Amino acid sequence: MKTARHSRHVGSKWRKNEALLGSRKLRTYLPETRKFNRTNLELMLSKYKMVYVKPINGSFGRGVMRVDIKPSSGTRSYQYQLEKKTRVFTTIDDLYTSIQKHKLTSNYLVQQGIHLLKYKKRRFDLRVMVQRSPEKVWKSTGHIGRLGHPKKIVTNYHSEGKPMAIELLLSPYIKDPMRMKSYIQTLRNLGEDIANHLKKSFPGIREIGVDIGVDHNMHPWIIEVNTSPDPYIFNQLKDKSMYRTVIRYSRLSGRFKRKK
Repeated sequence: MKTARHSRHVGSKWRKNEALLGSRKLRTYLPETRKFNRTNLELMLSKYKMVYVKPINGSFGRGVMRVDIKPSSGTRSYQYQLEKKTRVFTTIDDLYTSIQKHKLTSNYLVQQGIHLLKYKKRRFDLRVMVQRSPEKVWKSTGHIGRLGHPKKIVTNYHSEGKPMAIELLLSPYIKDPMRMKSYIQTLRNLGEDIANHLKKSFPGIREIGVDIGVDHNMHPWIIEVNTSPDPYIFNQLKDKSMYRTVIRYSRLSGRFKRKK
């Protein structure tokens, strides 16, 4: 019987974040993350002005909230968005009480907010797929962008996000083709570094999907690492070569059975 440590799937965002903090190199790409409680919410909001509150165990962006200190010339106010609804409060206590009421589970995180780049006024992030080859070497097999719904805070395909080519989404920010190629390779290398490091703590994993947010200084941030990433989003790209590679590696690792 497999222990949680040797499982292919690691659901806890907290455990994965703690493991990544063990790498001095990867630590520079991690947004500050704490367990959610009133003290940490107030501390993180005071420090970053915008944070994300999300379930420790969860997928598809469900239950994720964006919390902001609302700019005002008078009394400070707070707001958070869940799905398409925004709620505004005048005190941190009222804010906290409302978040508690709308949490999907008891265990949540509060994470430093990253002001993501936008494409046509819509936020986007990036997904790097990293898979273990039959030779037991980690390889970045795919990369894709996810353009968020204009009225939502998450970019997931299951939350009406739109899978798109990374090159297109980054084109307003990186004009030179060689620099674009180099930047994408940097992201792919980062994905492989993450996989190699996580493997030490979770030897059962076979593939990961690294969600990367890019800020206005073009610094990549590790928003989340998924150990059961959706390979089918790559089929949304016009060029199917990455999709074929990702599916082939998934089948070789035993995740999907080949169709007869």
